[in-house]
Amino acid sequence: MGDVAVGARSGHDDPEEGREQLAESPQSMRDGRGSAGNTGPGGGPVSGDSGGGPGHPEGPGPGADGGSDAEKGAKPPRSFWKELPLLIGIALVLAFLIKAFLVQAFSIPSDSMQDTLQRGDRVLVDKLTPWFGAEPRRGEVVVFRDPGGWLEGTPTPEPNLLQTVLSNIGLMPSAEDKDLIKRVIAVGGDTVECKKGGKVEVNGHALNETDYIYPGNTPCDDEPFGPITVPTGNLWVMGDHRQNSLDSRYHQELPGHGTFPADQVVGRAVVVAWPVNRWATLPVPDTFDQPGLNTAASAAVGAAPGALGLAGAVPVVLWRRKRLTRARTAR
Repeated sequence: MGDVAVGARSGHDDPEEGREQLAESPQSMRDGRGSAGNTGPGGGPVSGDSGGGPGHPEGPGPGADGGSDAEKGAKPPRSFWKELPLLIGIALVLAFLIKAFLVQAFSIPSDSMQDTLQRGDRVLVDKLTPWFGAEPRRGEVVVFRDPGGWLEGTPTPEPNLLQTVLSNIGLMPSAEDKDLIKRVIAVGGDTVECKKGGKVEVNGHALNETDYIYPGNTPCDDEPFGPITVPTGNLWVMGDHRQNSLDSRYHQELPGHGTFPADQVVGRAVVVAWPVNRWATLPVPDTFDQPGLNTAASAAVGAAPGALGLAGAVPVVLWRRKRLTRARTAR
């Protein structure tokens, strides 16, 4: 009987003892370390006490060794030498695309464009503009492919492997390409001529070439020509060093009679990029802007894209107006 009474007493039968247990400090309850939660039935720790589970916000959790799971899984940055091949590959691809579609470097192989360009100069050629249908203009310096027979008998140098690789990605001019560089004097529809002792005339207007012709040269005394009417879509070109340039004047026996199709043009030379002390832009000389130089035929050619654009826009505008009218009616 006495044993039973003791057991009843240990079950908090005494109201005063129960109040003592409920009077634990608020801090102990917040920390989860109350007397009722610290020990199990045998006096040992309750399951989860040492594992940072519920009731133990300050207990060690995932990443208790000093870092989060995300930090543990992060890969260390790759070394510079491992990234270098990728960087080189991207640079080569970009250089190839720039050469193919935007800008390409060319080396001047002769003296035919002196004093504007010297032998060995490197020029940058704009290859993007022709992609949008722009035709070369009078006065521009252009690089063009051999129309056929212009470079006949000219030896082609044999490049080494390094030169071939660099030229293919646009970092060096190609030694194998048979390209020429001259100044456009007349375009399709123009009539051009030059008599001995006189000036070059385009559509009856004399050109003042003192800004670019080689000092001491005559406009055409070594090879007078004309009058020649340039076929539509073709160009007539001449070198600035007139007495040292095998230009349109010297190929009149070929198809085109010294002219060639404008689609043979690789691009317009816009800048002398090398050597540094020769850096300069290559603008169109003022003489090509004189009034009346354009013929009716040239003006018609220039107006053709605008006329075609207008003709194509009219049906679109009419269709849109009809659609809007239907939409208002439906409302």
